[in-house]
Amino acid sequence: MSAPPPTDLIAELRRALGESAVLTGAAVAERPATQRQPTGCAALALVRPATTDELATVMRLCHAAGQPVVPRGGMTGLVSGTQAQANEIALSLERMNRVEELDPVSQTITVQAGVPLQAVQDYAAERGFLFPLDLGARGSCTIGGNISTNAGGNKVIRYGMMRDMVLGLEAVLPDGTVVSSLFKIIKNNTGLDLKQLFIGTEGTLGIVTRAVLRLRPLPNAFTTAFLAFSNFASVTRVLAEMQRALGGALSSYEVLWRDYYRLVTEAGRNAPPISREHPFVALVEAEGNDAESDGARFQATLESCLEQGSIADAVLAQSETERRALWKIRDDVHYLREIGPSFTFDVSLPIAAMDGYIADLCAAAAGRWSGSQVHAFGHLGDGNLHVIVACNGGPEAKQEVENLVYGPLEAVRGSVSAEHGIGLDKKAYLSFSRSPAEIALMAAVKRTLDPKNILNPGKVFDA
Repeated sequence: MSAPPPTDLIAELRRALGESAVLTGAAVAERPATQRQPTGCAALALVRPATTDELATVMRLCHAAGQPVVPRGGMTGLVSGTQAQANEIALSLERMNRVEELDPVSQTITVQAGVPLQAVQDYAAERGFLFPLDLGARGSCTIGGNISTNAGGNKVIRYGMMRDMVLGLEAVLPDGTVVSSLFKIIKNNTGLDLKQLFIGTEGTLGIVTRAVLRLRPLPNAFTTAFLAFSNFASVTRVLAEMQRALGGALSSYEVLWRDYYRLVTEAGRNAPPISREHPFVALVEAEGNDAESDGARFQATLESCLEQGSIADAVLAQSETERRALWKIRDDVHYLREIGPSFTFDVSLPIAAMDGYIADLCAAAAGRWSGSQVHAFGHLGDGNLHVIVACNGGPEAKQEVENLVYGPLEAVRGSVSAEHGIGLDKKAYLSFSRSPAEIALMAAVKRTLDPKNILNPGKVFDA
């Protein structure tokens, strides 16, 4: 039996889901193509199921037709992992956007995949709980996207990646099979942990529909400081001391190299809380429940580091307003647009190797392009750096810049993607961080679950 043509499939999808659930033409083109392109989605259609059963129907029909499907979340990803071609159907779970339950006893929250991250954070906070995943795109990114990319963000040093917050999952396989494993328990050693097939695999093996997420008690005390260092050895020494002294309360250790700090504190932007001449500055935060005792311990640790000469200068936030102002310095990445055309990277490497890595990259870029700029900042506490390279080489310099950034990572057992994923943009460099045997195993899993290669085809690796 031959597959129906796309027009017949679209008509069948409309009969199954309703007219408003299947968009075509201009209604699709006005949707984002990627995070960088706010319009111009090229997909054949945009399908918007409202329930897991409807999504399963969509996938059964597409599987029978051999129709490629590209899942979309909040469209905040930076590796073109949700980019759809003209022969593909884009799938959005924007109508599956409810918080279903918060269980205060098990400290879990059950949500649909289309719920924005910030909505989950706010819902939990209003009831005295913390959902600890946090990143700049919190208002737009969705839980399904966070799960499918194994999102990281600002608090990984304390709470881990998204993988560490997922207790149970429901997902739809490429053939429409529903796999529902919505456990509320932390310990569950009963064979293969199947939810891991869908966490961090970028929608290539299945589509997450619902999740049970782990909550924590809501902290009511935050201690935040902005520190300056004269050398990188001091940066790592203070990190180790803060981890030791604060007993697990340290939640963020965000380090900014001097050029990035200067960029975001230029006149008319953010007021610099500390001299702009230090080679490194860091935003450090701890979370707790006793403002007085937690603050005293935090401050005592800072004073000890100052006395030892590990910290060159320090500013302690005295109010929530000051705390937010310090975080704004870290988060105002939009000022990077002011440096002109640039290439953005998200890498991981051993903390001890970071200083030399950035220094070598700056030297290599300067030697190749006059007037080049390298800006580095990131979640140093968990080994993640965001690196931005601007040069006058134009778009054709992309591959050369990528080789400069990714090339040294293999020797230090680093990763070409710390938290953004692979998508299309980093596909050519996956072998820098994963062995041929690993990639072959990934492809074998893909072929087993998606033998027709219809679910987000061409992303991450070739099946």
